[in-house]
Amino acid sequence: MASREDMSREDVGSWLEGGRRDDAGGGGRLGLPEAGSGSLARLGRRVVALVVDWAVATLIAYLVTSPASFAELNSWVTLGVFALENLLLVSTVGFTIGHRLLGIKVRALGAPEDIAPGFARGAVRTVLLCLVIPAVVWDGDGRGLHDRAAGTVIVRR
Repeated sequence: MASREDMSREDVGSWLEGGRRDDAGGGGRLGLPEAGSGSLARLGRRVVALVVDWAVATLIAYLVTSPASFAELNSWVTLGVFALENLLLVSTVGFTIGHRLLGIKVRALGAPEDIAPGFARGAVRTVLLCLVIPAVVWDGDGRGLHDRAAGTVIVRR
């Protein structure tokens, strides 16, 4: 343990800011390019893709359950459809409908770009995504805890 004299103000500042970043672009520590295809997908694209996926899941849940109105739609059914969409599509092709529309994809970290993450990674990622909290807590590279736990990363196509 460092003594109080060994610590500087810069050490505390870097900790409060999320750690030191030696690379200028996002994903550099992950071995990803700084820009273009294969680079880390930005937050805006990921959020819009999530909204698109939730809207698709809501529409499918509505069509399957046929409630009198959207207000009567059971949110657990929508969550189940959302989880199923994520599990099946991310595991097999590496993207959801929203990801595809926004030009992003999920890939296993360190794996070739054209290989889908697989069922085990997709299942871990989906369960943690549906719990919400792991998905909104990010590391210094901008990856959610659900992606860290699954060993995946969302990149631009």
